Amino acid sequence: MRKVLILLFVTGFIFTACNDETPNMVADKDEQVSVDMSDFYLYTNADDEASRTNGGKACHTMKVLNRQLSENPGLYNRMYNVEKQVRQFIAAKKPSGTPGNGNGGGNNGGDDGDGGTGDPVDDGLGSINIPVYVHVIYSNSQENISDAQIQSQIDVLNADFNLTNNDASNTPTEFTDVLADADINFTLAGVTRKASSRTEWGTRDEMKFASNGGVDVVTPESALNIWVCNIGGGILGYAQFPGGDPATDGVVVGPEFFGDTGYLAAPFDKGRTTTHEVGHYLNLRHIWGDGRCKQDDFVADTPSSDGPNYGCPSYPTVNCRSNDMTMNYMDYVNDECMYMFSEGQKARMRALFAAGGARESLYN
Repeated sequence: MRKVLILLFVTGFIFTACNDETPNMVADKDEQVSVDMSDFYLYTNADDEASRTNGGKACHTMKVLNRQLSENPGLYNRMYNVEKQVRQFIAAKKPSGTPGNGNGGGNNGGDDGDGGTGDPVDDGLGSINIPVYVHVIYSNSQENISDAQIQSQIDVLNADFNLTNNDASNTPTEFTDVLADADINFTLAGVTRKASSRTEWGTRDEMKFASNGGVDVVTPESALNIWVCNIGGGILGYAQFPGGDPATDGVVVGPEFFGDTGYLAAPFDKGRTTTHEVGHYLNLRHIWGDGRCKQDDFVADTPSSDGPNYGCPSYPTVNCRSNDMTMNYMDYVNDECMYMFSEGQKARMRALFAAGGARESLYN
């Protein structure tokens, strides 16, 4: 009888202890939602990327990423973890019953491969404000762009990331349900000007170091740095994805593609090059996934595409048995013809600012 009583006591204790621990166990599970990372990729075909230009002009973000991955063995793992946090945060916040996500509704990501749901996500973060430092490096008076041109770019960023630009009303009905106000704001924190005899800077980040005649990054943990200089080679700009070296973190844009007033070169004269590159800085891929129809940009509500679009395409433009979202900021069309982010892209960007996110320290 004594053994039976002891057994009952131990059983009751274990049952009570388990009940006491259950809330914590559930909370831990919510914080670490299981996600499928099997579709994750970083390297892209450099030769294919080099051939994808708009009138000889191009974004070189993915080519720069390929180089950085080759030079820094730890970068892949850091970017993998960034992506995993993004997917876990979105999966924990998205409405129940939302289908899995790949490029165009789940063709790659699987049920848990959620890098950007097509449904609005209440992330609880509120408005996000990012201070911006602009570093102007110039070899002539034209490249030494005016304060007005710099402010015009800040104004464009605020309009584009808050859905207050004048072009979004042109969005085809097919995409109006996913038209997103990212609620991300930008404030000019400072401008640095530096004269240089160097006429082209290339894409090896040399403009980001005073030792090379450039300008050192300013508090990258709490501000976005933008270097405005002539990159050369027909390159519009490039950006560094989250997870990279803090010493080179930020965006580089050619002076004639920065802002919408002053020293500008059409058709990239509406400030959308910087919007595009800040999209990369906030973890967005090109709309076509930098591959073909089966390559993924990790966003459910951006239709699959066989490649970038150029100029001002008519609607509909059909690829991969769906209509391309040619007006998305992460395509390659002319500035005047890109005017939207999607809800899935919004979710990806904002997830970076959550607790544990790669850009959490910018959140203020």
